Amino acid sequence: MPCMGFKRNCINGVVFYTIPSFEKEGIKHLFTTRIGGVSRGCYESLNLSFKRCDTKEEVFRNFRIICDVGGYNYEDLVFSDQVHGDRVVKVTSADKGKGLVRKSDIVNADGLMTNERGVPLVTFYADCVPLFFYDRVHRAIALSHSGWKGTALKIAQKTLKAMEKEYGTKPWQCLVAIGPCIGVCCYEVGDDVAQRFKDMKTPVPVVHPKGGGKWMLDLAKANYYLFLEAGVPDENIAISGVCTSCSREFFSYRRDKGMTGSMAAFMQL
Repeated sequence: MPCMGFKRNCINGVVFYTIPSFEKEGIKHLFTTRIGGVSRGCYESLNLSFKRCDTKEEVFRNFRIICDVGGYNYEDLVFSDQVHGDRVVKVTSADKGKGLVRKSDIVNADGLMTNERGVPLVTFYADCVPLFFYDRVHRAIALSHSGWKGTALKIAQKTLKAMEKEYGTKPWQCLVAIGPCIGVCCYEVGDDVAQRFKDMKTPVPVVHPKGGGKWMLDLAKANYYLFLEAGVPDENIAISGVCTSCSREFFSYRRDKGMTGSMAAFMQL
């Protein structure tokens, strides 16, 4: 696997990660941590999920905070509606605001893509894998949410295929990135999940026996191999190398037994 390719930033007390290879291309993007917001209790402090028991007022304030830091127009954000599937939706300027400031008809979608400038895409995480895509030739971007189900369904490859259908994207023309997610050090699964990944054709195993019918799953590496199989050059793949369960900078659904908030990935042309 390639070396770590993310950078930790702190602005006005807000901690977030960016991808140097994307920054060089002028792509506005970031991945949040839990640090720098106003939420309290188990959601402290930069929770960006309305699906938890956090107060809506504090989540709205958190979005304003991260938009100020990242330079996004608060009223333009477009949210995904994640269901651990493999559907990728095309987003245009007509969709601005869907999910935050107006009702959204974007449903059952774990991936968002666009080739329009000024349309900020937003996807949500609390251990699952954030996937970033940038087609340098056709100037198109995408974000996809890839938990174990999405990874088994190969959403990484399906996002590239969706971009090819809409924009003419070719995998070898893309920069991609695998963001902070639960690591193989912490992600224990049962035989049923492990079998799905044993059946994947990867150069080396992405599940490792723990004993007692339990296995340790490497979601980041599984997505890395999916990108290689799709034709993305190794040097075009950035990986954070950060485990969201190990690091207290992040919310972790597994570590915190569901009593936790959510981070988010932002991306805009």
